[in-house]
Amino acid sequence: MKNAVWLVIGVVVGLAVARRLGRTSQSSELGGTLDARAREFGKTVADSYRARQAELRAALARGDDAINDRR
Repeated sequence: MKNAVWLVIGVVVGLAVARRLGRTSQSSELGGTLDARAREFGKTVADSYRARQAELRAALARGDDAINDRR
């Protein structure tokens, strides 16, 4: 419950800051750049997750201990 409160506070503060900064063209450009970088980061994380998941499924299908080989 405590984490949910912090999440809500973070979202509200983030929206307030974004709204204030969104009033200038320079900040809009910065926001676009940050958005592009955040999307790229999210795509990289998702791709890495899917690749690792495929590795683990293949290891389970083979029945070997390849899961611990990455350590």
